[in-house]
Amino acid sequence: MQNILVVGGAGYIGSHVAKDLRENYHVIVYDNLSEGHREAAGGCEFIHGDINDSSVLNQLFESKKIDAVMHFSAYAYVGESVENPQKYYLNNVNAAINLLSAMLKYDVKKFVFSSTCATYGIPAYIPINEKHPQNPINPYGASKVMVERILSDYCNAYGLKYIALRYFNAAGAHPDGSIGESHRIETHLIPLVLKTLTGEKDAIHIFGDDYDTPDGTCIRDYIHVCDLADAHKAALELLLQGGESQCINLGTGLGVSVKEIISICEKITGMKVPIKTSGRRPGDPPSLVASNGYAKKELNFCSKFDIYETVKTAWEWEKNKRY
Repeated sequence: MQNILVVGGAGYIGSHVAKDLRENYHVIVYDNLSEGHREAAGGCEFIHGDINDSSVLNQLFESKKIDAVMHFSAYAYVGESVENPQKYYLNNVNAAINLLSAMLKYDVKKFVFSSTCATYGIPAYIPINEKHPQNPINPYGASKVMVERILSDYCNAYGLKYIALRYFNAAGAHPDGSIGESHRIETHLIPLVLKTLTGEKDAIHIFGDDYDTPDGTCIRDYIHVCDLADAHKAALELLLQGGESQCINLGTGLGVSVKEIISICEKITGMKVPIKTSGRRPGDPPSLVASNGYAKKELNFCSKFDIYETVKTAWEWEKNKRY
């Protein structure tokens, strides 16, 4: 079996990808557990380490024949990136360069990168395709753009082949209940709404209900985390088969508003969500929706979970979380 190194494989998206890959590959999860959970990497070989640590990385690449690397270990809190950009550039950019240096040293030339729609900034048009200008409005998005540009340069100079996957809004949990969303600081809408129904939060805040959208609230493209995992597996296999470097959006192509998410949560749970409405947050665009035609073409990608099923898996996880 080929050895796939999943960096950040104990985190939310990384753990779902690692679980999906286990059937066909030997998966090595490498994680410092600053944001991830050891339990989420169950069933995989686990190495505790930081990609800033060259000695541990070199030891890993020396002892294992790694066929490809998948990178999920970036910090991803937009607000925190504004307050502490140094933390984000050191981890998201410097550490990524350190990982790539180890790969080049040991002649590992296949790389799947966890990127984001935050690289686009405020959309000039909807739906957003891969040709949309990249003008990030926060250090988090900027750090991802920097790594994408580094990957392009490394591809040209060293023959590194990569696929950067620009996620829209990851959501949901594995249907078997074994892994799901459990963040140190929760900022995602669906788990925040559900936490009001488990009593962890007293109300959900709607930041602006006067946008130019059908119900006045922001619209986002929610993609189930297992659909993301399927797309990562397809990207990995494309690279292993000799595919070329590229960047690909991952979304459903369908937008759902904040009020619609709340309504779906109420329908699934049979409970009323307490709501507080306040003013808009700076930098929140009215709508962020992916054009997913390129993902269909290159990865044969098609989302299997609709928004109702996505929220349902998130609710089952929220009620019975294992970590």
